[in-house]
Amino acid sequence: MPDSLPVVIAGAGPTGLMCALALRKQGIPVVLCEAEPALTHDLRAGSFHPPTLEMMAPYGITAKMHETGLKVQRWQIRNRPGDLVAEFDLDLLKDITPYPYRLHLEQHRLTPIQLDILKRNKDVEINFGHTLKSFTQDADGVTVTFGTGGADRTIKASWLIGADGGRSAVRKGLDVEFEGFTWPELFVVVSTPYDFAQHGFAFNCYIADPVEWGALFKVPDDGAPGLWRLAYPVNPEESEEALLSPDRIESALQRLVPKAGPYEVRYKSTYRVHQRVASSFRAGRVLLAGDAAHLNNPLGGFGLNSGIHDAINLSDKLARHWHGESEALLDLYSRQRRAATIEQVQAMSIRNKQTMEERDPAVQRARLEELVAIAADPVKAREHLLNTSMISGLKRANEVT
Repeated sequence: MPDSLPVVIAGAGPTGLMCALALRKQGIPVVLCEAEPALTHDLRAGSFHPPTLEMMAPYGITAKMHETGLKVQRWQIRNRPGDLVAEFDLDLLKDITPYPYRLHLEQHRLTPIQLDILKRNKDVEINFGHTLKSFTQDADGVTVTFGTGGADRTIKASWLIGADGGRSAVRKGLDVEFEGFTWPELFVVVSTPYDFAQHGFAFNCYIADPVEWGALFKVPDDGAPGLWRLAYPVNPEESEEALLSPDRIESALQRLVPKAGPYEVRYKSTYRVHQRVASSFRAGRVLLAGDAAHLNNPLGGFGLNSGIHDAINLSDKLARHWHGESEALLDLYSRQRRAATIEQVQAMSIRNKQTMEERDPAVQRARLEELVAIAADPVKAREHLLNTSMISGLKRANEVT
């Protein structure tokens, strides 16, 4: 007998919204609850890989994203002197994907698109200002209690999906370990309208340096000329006030590209970076997805993408069970997505960071020269792009039984 109670989703970020859209497309009633009073304004994520664009296309999301997003066909790995540049052209994948590029669009521009499409659906209830307080489960469902407006509200659900971010209240309520570590350094993110393309930088660049590596990419902002975002590591023992002081920010930008006059800075912030994976993405009738299930450093642009991949995989298997197939499909979701996270997202993002920050200049140069050689060989470059675009990893993970 199919479940009849709604699926409750905690978290209205990209992953939670994608779960809601995918479940509704397959006829499943949904209650979406978000602790914040409105969609959040996240400035970190914003690079979408080809398979992610393919997954979101049937919902009308990808087409809407293209109205303002930036197509990034080429991306680079370069060293701080700039004499070594490995440039990869995603056009090498045009025979296997309709989106042979990365699409840059800030996360806070994606979620309104998702929410607008979701609001057109019937049998979906959307609640902001609902903070998850507790939940209990049995063989028949999950009883979830939210705090809202000074009162408690209890919802009976068939399943609970925790898509409520890295500090997930859902995950903390489970007997699930969040295995991994936190990188020792803090990261600073700075946004400026200055055009780095005139200095040869692609719209997505990773800059290796033994002292201060960095990641630079361009996002559309509210229109021309767009914004370039630079992320770089800093000493966590210093105060945020010192790290974000105008002089320190200006110095970091001038080290990247010296120029006459100061840089215009639109945004600046600090954040910590983690490499963690939940020991299981399922505990009974409770499921984890996105940052609630895994966290990684930003080098490679895998985090937000993998959350969307979780949502599509989970929604497909939950819908199949809802319509009569075995509940074991939900265990398969956990195995497949944990495999993709550990073997692809974690491994590649850690390796990328280690390459960028290598302290031995000779070792770092040897690694970069190898990447330059790979980029110059179409066969090897294609294989590299299949991995870094998450295509190969997805295929391997989806073959897990």
